[in-house]
Amino acid sequence: MGLELYLDLLSQPCRAVYIFAKKNGIPFELRTVELLKGEHHTAAFAQVNPLKKVPALKDEDFTLAESVAILLYLSRKYKTPDHWYPEDLQARARVDEYLAWQHTGLRSCCTRAMWQKMLIPVFLGETVPPEMLASTLAELDRCLQLLEDKFLKDQAFLTGPHITVADLVAITEMMHPVSAGCQVFKSRPKLDAWRQRVEAAVGEDLFQEAHEAIMKAKDLPPADTAMKEKLKPLVQVFLH
Repeated sequence: MGLELYLDLLSQPCRAVYIFAKKNGIPFELRTVELLKGEHHTAAFAQVNPLKKVPALKDEDFTLAESVAILLYLSRKYKTPDHWYPEDLQARARVDEYLAWQHTGLRSCCTRAMWQKMLIPVFLGETVPPEMLASTLAELDRCLQLLEDKFLKDQAFLTGPHITVADLVAITEMMHPVSAGCQVFKSRPKLDAWRQRVEAAVGEDLFQEAHEAIMKAKDLPPADTAMKEKLKPLVQVFLH
């Protein structure tokens, strides 16, 4: 058996890996792991990734966790076009810089905004204190401004004139609050123009395919009691 990717396209890191693999014609078997059903906590999945997180990669008898590691593994193994993860030392360092920052920067803000604005009140039926949501949205706005000023600047893409894995990671992160109804791009023409360039470079059909599930998340039926219990520890993370 060849390359297997364990993904749930509700997850931002999974969408980045999915788009990268599809765009570069990398052959893989999709193994769907439904997070909202707790499938990442099963014993079977723990054999692939003991961290019990998606995405995960299985390449014959080799397994790999963490989305950034997976993206870089795929770029090297399949010798994808240089612009995705440049050989040039300083150009690569700029990509690495964003990938190192985003975990506690933009991704954290975007995920928290989605949970507090949509998943907790709509899917789980719990109340989010207004002042907490306001603080989260203010932090999201600060991160978006930092993305513009520090990374995008006056360039076509986040690290220069060509799309890289940094752009894929960033755009998939930003679709989380968009799916929750946050006006991420409406008042930011520079970021909106960048979004359009990323979508064009990826291809509109692939972009829409990858984000179809998250854009429909607001239509999820309310969670049952068992699911609420399973998600309670996660909910507490996003309410503190």
